[in-house]
Amino acid sequence: MRKEKTIDFQIKWAWHSISRMYNAYAARFDTTMAVGYVLLNIDIENGTPATKIAPLLGMEPRSLVRMLKNLEERGLITREVSENDKRFVRIMLTDLGKEKRELAREGVISFNTMVRDKIPLDKLVTFFEVIKDINKIVEEENQKLKAGDLEEEI
Repeated sequence: MRKEKTIDFQIKWAWHSISRMYNAYAARFDTTMAVGYVLLNIDIENGTPATKIAPLLGMEPRSLVRMLKNLEERGLITREVSENDKRFVRIMLTDLGKEKRELAREGVISFNTMVRDKIPLDKLVTFFEVIKDINKIVEEENQKLKAGDLEEEI
């Protein structure tokens, strides 16, 4: 089978194209797509617990630690430690972080509007159904693989 005819190739190719477009957009505002993605997943009013961000983004916690340190150094976020439990840290957006978050939000809305304007609704509905099914299949396979890893350890 040629790689161009595989499902995973098409998904990865589309995501890389989208990623390049978002990075070109973000570069105009001295940021990156990854930074925008993190900022979009932080609650604008109440912040977000640090432990909840990695699962929201599908990131490894180690990668997120580096990203949060970078965002803090750039003045986009602050960390608020709970007075009751010093282990609990909430990530808050600074005013600059809120500005960059809004720019990222505008970029996402613009892309989605562009796609929705050019692709008929029935095709988009089918796309969402298919991608949901693919994600379900992948999740089921991941669970089987995890279960197999656990069996090997026992």
